[in-house]
Amino acid sequence: MEKVHVKKGDLVVVISGKDKGKRGKVIRVIPSEKKAIVEGVNMATKHKKPSAKVPQGGIIHQELPIYTSKLLPVCSKCQSPTRVGHSVLADGSKVRVCKKCGEVLDK
Repeated sequence: MEKVHVKKGDLVVVISGKDKGKRGKVIRVIPSEKKAIVEGVNMATKHKKPSAKVPQGGIIHQELPIYTSKLLPVCSKCQSPTRVGHSVLADGSKVRVCKKCGEVLDK
């Protein structure tokens, strides 16, 4: 399985493409495709017929997956997009850290 540097729940910023500069929360990560679905980013318009799932039907706006190489996590301390580093805490657990200020990114 492929590894990606973003996790579900991370606040990320898009660094390239049509949605450059947009921030959003990661809804889902698809490691096998190296993609993630981000809230409010890479929106698509779908036309749905009325069905049991969608009784109203009509035009629906939804997020599509975006490559994780276009995403950078936002550090909660310095509020800037940052690369991800790894560090081991005193109790032996491995955590992701901000490369700029050293703050732990994991919750």
